[in-house]
Amino acid sequence: MTPADLHLTAAACRKGSLILVNRDHPLREELIPDLVPLTGGWPDQHLDRTAARMLAAAIRAVHGEGQILPVSGWRSQEEQQAIWDGSLTDHGPDFTARYVARPGCSEHQTGLAVDLALSADKIDFIRPEFPYDGVCGAFRRVAARYGFVERYTEEKQDKTGIAAEPWHFRYVGVPHAAILTDAGICLEEYPAFLREAPRVVRLENGRRVQVRYLPFCGTDTTRPAPGPCWQLSGTNEGGFILTVWEGQP
Repeated sequence: MTPADLHLTAAACRKGSLILVNRDHPLREELIPDLVPLTGGWPDQHLDRTAARMLAAAIRAVHGEGQILPVSGWRSQEEQQAIWDGSLTDHGPDFTARYVARPGCSEHQTGLAVDLALSADKIDFIRPEFPYDGVCGAFRRVAARYGFVERYTEEKQDKTGIAAEPWHFRYVGVPHAAILTDAGICLEEYPAFLREAPRVVRLENGRRVQVRYLPFCGTDTTRPAPGPCWQLSGTNEGGFILTVWEGQP
């Protein structure tokens, strides 16, 4: 067995850039992401290292420095609890259920989600303004190219259980963001979508990427590596998503 093998384990099923975190699929334990500070936004905000790098690149691509502000990145369990409790006090249970995830059920706890705001003198922390035009609209148009999706849309409220949040973006990775965007599906629908058939994406550089779903049988197993360049992510719903890059980068 080599480090290049695929390890399909119960623990790995709950980790990775494609894990589903919502009221039906809470985190079993608090994650410890590889965090780095976010620049150009509110102080003391952090994000997963890769997500932070790609977010900065996407903002630069639309010349959004100083206009697009990251206002909320990674949150600990304690911080999410405080936000939940504060929203209940300030806005009541109906508002809180629509716009704030319960502690343990928030994507922010993965380090892969970020709330963005258009720069203004006053910014609402819970519902920051991030319109569909101007520099914010330009960011949306390039987001998938940098691995981000607008996570909570109005048409998918019945799937996500969260009201539309135009400010909330989730890092899933370049091939997956393209697949989700092109197919018009949300992350809750992704495992079933991949179970239907593997998907093949051709990147802008011409390289092909194959994406497939692997169910978890309930017993830890090891498989040979599918090639020299691959990534395995748990889904937190009972399986894995395997991404294989074909050929040379």
